[in-house]
Amino acid sequence: MTTARRSDATRAAILEAARERFASDGYERATIRAIARDAGIDPSMVMRYFGNKEGLFAAASAIELELPELGALPSRHVGAALVTHFLDRWERDDVLTGLLRVGVTNAAGAERMQAIFAEQLGPVALGVCPEPAEAPRRAALAASQILGMALARYVLRLPPAVELSRDEVIAWLGPTVQRYLTAERP
Repeated sequence: MTTARRSDATRAAILEAARERFASDGYERATIRAIARDAGIDPSMVMRYFGNKEGLFAAASAIELELPELGALPSRHVGAALVTHFLDRWERDDVLTGLLRVGVTNAAGAERMQAIFAEQLGPVALGVCPEPAEAPRRAALAASQILGMALARYVLRLPPAVELSRDEVIAWLGPTVQRYLTAERP
């Protein structure tokens, strides 16, 4: 294996271990030493690749939401499409759950969540809302519903939220997200 490939493999192992550790322990309790142990490397290697815990967290929490192209959809289906997409992401990606956990307890995590949603959900809102100047506000309202359900269902595991079927979650949240993004201003 070449040095570059070995370096890439080490970096990937560190990031995977960091994502799992941040998800399970949160930002405050996760340590460089524990992450290095999980990755099977010396802690100095973590520092070499990422500088410090903050740099490691930033790299480990770089998430692409992979939002669907909504331009081809009739605007009345945007809310349901987004809720469906986010349910799929939460159910297959523990990194998002970990980032949500960290985001509610740590300023760096909250900033990371803010940036992800502003950079990725903001343009979606801009593309569908009737008044472009309101896109950030509307994206925040939509995020409040999506993140609220994720917190209740995947982090706190509130039994009524967990027991809802996917179709029920979409039926309840889809119209609300839809209204936030596309309805005329109240």
